[in-house]
Amino acid sequence: MSGHLFALSLRLLLLGMLFAGPVSIPGAHAAEPVPGDSADEPQTRIARAALALAAVRRSLEDADAPETLKTLAEKALAAQRDAEAAVRALEPRLQQIDARIAQLGTPAEGSPEGRDISQPRKALALERSGVDSALKRGNLLALEARQLGESIEKMRAQQFGEQLTRKVGSPLSPALWQQFSAQAPADYTRLQGLYRQGAGAAVRAVGKQGWKIPLAGALLAVVLLLPLRLWLRALGRGYAASPRAPAGRLRRTGLAVWLLLVGTLLPGSAAVVAVESLRMIGAIPPRLQAVGDAFVTATFVAAFIAALSACLLVPRRPSWRLLNIDDIAAARLRKYAWGAAALTWLSMLLQAINHAARTSQVGTVMLDGVIALIYVGLISAMLVTLARLHRRQAAHVQAQLQAHPPAAPGERPSNSRSGWLVLGRLAGHLTVLTALAATVLGYLNLAMFTTRQMVWVTVVLLALSLLLKFADDFALWLLAPDSASGRTLRLSTGISAARIEQGGVLLSASARVCLLLLGLTALMAPLGNLTALGGWLETLANGVSLGQAVLKPAALLRGLLALALGLAVMKALQHWLVETYLPKTELDAGTRNSISTVARYLGIVLVVLWALAALGIGFEKLALLASALSVGIGFGLQAITQNFVSGLILLAERPVKIGDWVRIGDQEGDIRRISVRSTEIQAGDKSTLIVPNSELITKTIRNMTMANALGRIQIQFSVPLATDVGRLRQTLLELYRENPAVLEEPSPTVFIDSISAGQVAINSFAHVSSPRSVYAARSELLFALLQRLAEQNIALVTPTDIHLVGEAAVTPAQTR
Repeated sequence: MSGHLFALSLRLLLLGMLFAGPVSIPGAHAAEPVPGDSADEPQTRIARAALALAAVRRSLEDADAPETLKTLAEKALAAQRDAEAAVRALEPRLQQIDARIAQLGTPAEGSPEGRDISQPRKALALERSGVDSALKRGNLLALEARQLGESIEKMRAQQFGEQLTRKVGSPLSPALWQQFSAQAPADYTRLQGLYRQGAGAAVRAVGKQGWKIPLAGALLAVVLLLPLRLWLRALGRGYAASPRAPAGRLRRTGLAVWLLLVGTLLPGSAAVVAVESLRMIGAIPPRLQAVGDAFVTATFVAAFIAALSACLLVPRRPSWRLLNIDDIAAARLRKYAWGAAALTWLSMLLQAINHAARTSQVGTVMLDGVIALIYVGLISAMLVTLARLHRRQAAHVQAQLQAHPPAAPGERPSNSRSGWLVLGRLAGHLTVLTALAATVLGYLNLAMFTTRQMVWVTVVLLALSLLLKFADDFALWLLAPDSASGRTLRLSTGISAARIEQGGVLLSASARVCLLLLGLTALMAPLGNLTALGGWLETLANGVSLGQAVLKPAALLRGLLALALGLAVMKALQHWLVETYLPKTELDAGTRNSISTVARYLGIVLVVLWALAALGIGFEKLALLASALSVGIGFGLQAITQNFVSGLILLAERPVKIGDWVRIGDQEGDIRRISVRSTEIQAGDKSTLIVPNSELITKTIRNMTMANALGRIQIQFSVPLATDVGRLRQTLLELYRENPAVLEEPSPTVFIDSISAGQVAINSFAHVSSPRSVYAARSELLFALLQRLAEQNIALVTPTDIHLVGEAAVTPAQTR
């Protein structure tokens, strides 16, 4: 009898391939619209949500299958979306009505209103009452739908747990086989009925419509599956090997992604074409519709597994291989991957046929147990291959260590074993042990779930690692400074190479984050309802409430775009102001710096306000934020605020400006830059002093060049009393006149400062055009003065050193 069941299942499998129907889209179920109303009206959506929730509650009492609960959860989520969309549409309408009522003003007490005011007020009040009631009803329906969906999800999780922990008997016990033998005739009859229904529908459809459309669809499916797929694969390999392909790792990862897309989409498209050709002639019986859906889905999944193994393992081209394994392991793992793809395809179709035929529970459990045991054998074979690969890698590492000992202790060889291999082997052993123990104990559903999850997790992680590498390589290549796009971007926008490279890193990070979220969603898909995840994403897209403000991703993107555009415009205007307009004016450098600095910060403030307005944050909310931060600014940011205000005072009053030579404390130098926080002063040794602006406002500072101050040279020395001071005075004045740096006005002067102790103290003064010239001019004058005095035999008084030498102390040794 079991042989007849197997043969009939194969016949139904082939028939299911013939009758594959279109793939159903989750969440497509929705309540019918209310007659006579527009589907876009908020009241219509609220009424539709109420009808949908009532239908879900009625159907929930008889729901006992996970598929039914999933459908009900999707309907509840659709009702929640309708209610929330209606609420979002009604809120602006209510605000408009309130604004119109506010324009009418408050009625005066004790005096009647005119007819032209009272009638519009009553009409607006009636309209507001209706909109407000609809808004409250919509909020209530959205809350009820969310709570109902959560309760359905809890029921699904409970049923899923009960299904996994359901014990049906060990395959080693005769009781399970007795139950299967008892139910086998009835199951065989059900399968025969399903087969007859499908065969009859096929014969009737072909007899009525003919073979043209099915044969054309089959021919197109064969073309997609074989010639076109092989040609696209060869085309990708040829381009990757040509000089036109990008250099670096992108050449390999790009080819791998191309092979993955071609190997997945072409077989799946062939299945869809075959399905649509049969659907056009009506050769799809209702009970085989789910089998057709499973055929299309299984084809895509199996093709994805096979294509992923082909692009990662590449048995015949080791140089293009992305995984760190040798040729022997690659060839064997490729065969096992094909086995996993075929087993996945077959198991999905057999389970769909079993469900469509409504076979007994023990038959379903036995089918799951057989598939689980085949998965166990397949995973065990992969583990053996990985163990042998590990031994070969360990032997290779040992040979490397013997041939080339490490230079430093703890240094690892280049071909040491990878961490993913160790983790994969550990997870595989745990899966095999769990599945075998569950099978022996009679938990066949748990064994089936564990083995299929191991295969699915492995496939998702391998695909995610490939896509992460490709996203990183593509982003860095696209925005590389030396790439074609990078050079075009630099020439067209003037962005530096470092900024372009930073953009590539940020683009890579963003793509990797999106891929990680997608991979996490794929890993969670077998565990729950993805429709709920879609609802969360839609709720996030509609906005997250932060107090009274609602932050939406679209508004955030709009704000970032406004900020980037505003900063770009501000930078262009700043460049025009500094480089084009201000140099044409008669303003000095300090004034031009003050104007450009104030304009820059004013532009930044306006751009920030524009970005906040794009985010939907009004000025009244900014005032509340400023008041909330005032305490923190007063205590924690007091010094920064003081320097900021001092900078504004410096730019406005300009007690010092760029180019001034100032002395502050024991430091002096030229002012090079004044910002709103600090001032940069360049000292004589070319070092830069960063002085807080508050220091320049609150402390005494000497500005040596303010109001075009002159530099004064002072030369002091002493000569003996017998010196001809008249000739000395004439000599000094001649030296001053001969020096080109000394000004004629004010004229140089020579004074006798004092006469004492046989010495005459001479003090002289001269002026130069700038205090910066004092040091150099004074040095030249001193050189010339010493030379001239030496020529004229005029001696300078030198200090007298007096050394007092006392009598040396007599030691006891000298007295003996």
